[in-house]
Amino acid sequence: MLLSTGLDLTQQVLPPRSLFVNHPMGNPFGRPGDGDQQRRILRAVLGLAERVTVPGTIEMWPEPWGEDFDDVIDRTLGAMGPS
Repeated sequence: MLLSTGLDLTQQVLPPRSLFVNHPMGNPFGRPGDGDQQRRILRAVLGLAERVTVPGTIEMWPEPWGEDFDDVIDRTLGAMGPS
């Protein structure tokens, strides 16, 4: 099973079961501190083992990130310090 934030790569590799989460890279389980969403995503990806019978199936996580990824990327890079 794969939890993916890169749909194009997942479509190329086609692991047996995948859940695509349209979140910024490095945040596949959602926002830091949002335990409820993190548990929902974990349950969904683990549930693929029971639900999915067709190899190469990619399911889409229905909940959006909720803001522009550029803001998240800027904050993440800023926290890493000068390059």
